[in-house]
Amino acid sequence: MKIKAYRINAFAKTAEGGNPAGVVMDADRLTENEFKKIAAHLRFSETAFVLTSDCADFKLRFFTPNEEIDLCGHATVGTFSALASLGIIKPGHYTQETRAGVLNVEVKEDLSVMMTQRLPNFYETLDTKGIADSLNISRLEMAAALPVQVVSTGLKDILIPVKTREILNAINPDFKKIKELSRKYDVVGYHVFSLESLGYVSAHCRNFAPLVEIPEESATGTSNGALACYLFKYGKISSAEASHLIFEQGEAMKKPSEINVSLRIENNDIAEVRVGGKALNLTAIDIEI
Repeated sequence: MKIKAYRINAFAKTAEGGNPAGVVMDADRLTENEFKKIAAHLRFSETAFVLTSDCADFKLRFFTPNEEIDLCGHATVGTFSALASLGIIKPGHYTQETRAGVLNVEVKEDLSVMMTQRLPNFYETLDTKGIADSLNISRLEMAAALPVQVVSTGLKDILIPVKTREILNAINPDFKKIKELSRKYDVVGYHVFSLESLGYVSAHCRNFAPLVEIPEESATGTSNGALACYLFKYGKISSAEASHLIFEQGEAMKKPSEINVSLRIENNDIAEVRVGGKALNLTAIDIEI
């Protein structure tokens, strides 16, 4: 059977940047096994399948090359950008049904996309030694003023602060150890970041998720949503700053990416988390399964 899929680079800062996602429209006719075959064939970190929904405008299911996950930020941005670029939808407000719940999505006039994520859950803080060993860095290179902590706005990640961009970009991770610790703490992976920045960028990030067959990802929507909430919780961003945050990722991979995050703060609590950006280079792919 021939299937038409699309590739689109979500959160792209340049034509070479962003995180490629697969998108398959009209997926109601496909079986679960065919979802898995298509995602494995495309080999993108995530492929989104668009289905009809009884409770939202669209239902999206997300598959890595080896398993289904609850939510994917960059594949959501890529999917709604593709829907708009293909003329299936117009700029406006939509809802998507996911395994993480029914979430709001806004498509802007410039076809950038902002998606609502779950409110944050803050889990355990972790000892830094094992984490540092798995990244092949010393504990002295980590930012001691902030904890290493599991946080989720839809998917659980370990958030790991390091002191400088130089340290961040020089990390040569031990993927076997990261996989073991990710399994131990029941997380998707590591989101490592530095607050050393010039200009408008709030943080620079790298994301490692070998447990789900993603050694490194160039742009990660859910992880940066969680990071924004973490930075607000620990006083690194103010209520005024929280509404417009920009995170850069993919620099070490030469795939420059820019993720926008907006937190709505009410009575000093996070009331809403929105993550988004632009997507570029929509390309059709015909595959046989």
